[in-house]
Amino acid sequence: MKKELNLKKQSGDVLNVKLLQGLYLKTRSVVLLFGLIAFVFLCNSNVVAQEVDNPDLNDNYKAFTAGGHLKNMHIWHGFVVHPGALFATNLEYNTRNKKFTFGFWGGASFTTVDVYNPDSNEYVSANYKEFSIYAVYRFSNKFFVEAVTHNNYTGVEERGDVLHYWSYDKTQGYNFVDLNFGYNITDNTLLYLATILAGRSGDYEVQTDGSLKDSWTHYFEIKSKVWQKNDYNLSLFAGGAWSFFTDKTFYTQGAGNVINVGAALSKNINIGAYKMPVEVTAMWNPEQEKTVLQLDITLF
Repeated sequence: MKKELNLKKQSGDVLNVKLLQGLYLKTRSVVLLFGLIAFVFLCNSNVVAQEVDNPDLNDNYKAFTAGGHLKNMHIWHGFVVHPGALFATNLEYNTRNKKFTFGFWGGASFTTVDVYNPDSNEYVSANYKEFSIYAVYRFSNKFFVEAVTHNNYTGVEERGDVLHYWSYDKTQGYNFVDLNFGYNITDNTLLYLATILAGRSGDYEVQTDGSLKDSWTHYFEIKSKVWQKNDYNLSLFAGGAWSFFTDKTFYTQGAGNVINVGAALSKNINIGAYKMPVEVTAMWNPEQEKTVLQLDITLF
């Protein structure tokens, strides 16, 4: 009996340690996210204070804006995030000098994808659903830093999992944070570097002993406008991913690779006095051998 009690106590201690480790990882991720957001807030605190003290500096200034997009699919960094039609929207705050932005971005699809539910041993339909948070600080017209927490919870409940919006567990697969830097080397050319932080949402490699090693994946993209006539603009882009710590990255199954090559043509459709921006993007992912055309209509 004493031996059995000792075994139960040891099992309970192991369980408590695992629970504490899980709580620590989730807390660390949330603290990291809000730390990044607090940093950009502090960088811009003087501007916010000036706006409060001088509300009439610019009659045309609007602190809060919203936007809506209609898309035939949603692509991102070489990924087809959702293959069907969807509506995307954003709500954001911008300071008067346009240096600081804080906002929410989300999407919901008109079409579904199939996800596997192990409890019922069958595939069920799930709509694309995302609610992400972002903050941007522009140090100049050329250089900016951006923090984003991506929260794509498509199919979480349909596959039998419990949805925890603020969960950043490595293996839960729908929340991760990245820190990004952008630099315009010319008026028409942007260099963009994104780094996924702390191995969330599958950004890790399984070691031979079963442990998980964070990849801290880097994604680098160059995008340049190469042609313009009237309100037509054509841009070319190329992006690749790699990790300094593992072979596998968030974007690739093997070593780093070029994953996002293509062109984007934008123009305005005139509807009376209203100009509706439209962009068509041709994207090719060499590793996945996937090529798609995305149509993005800005409604407002």
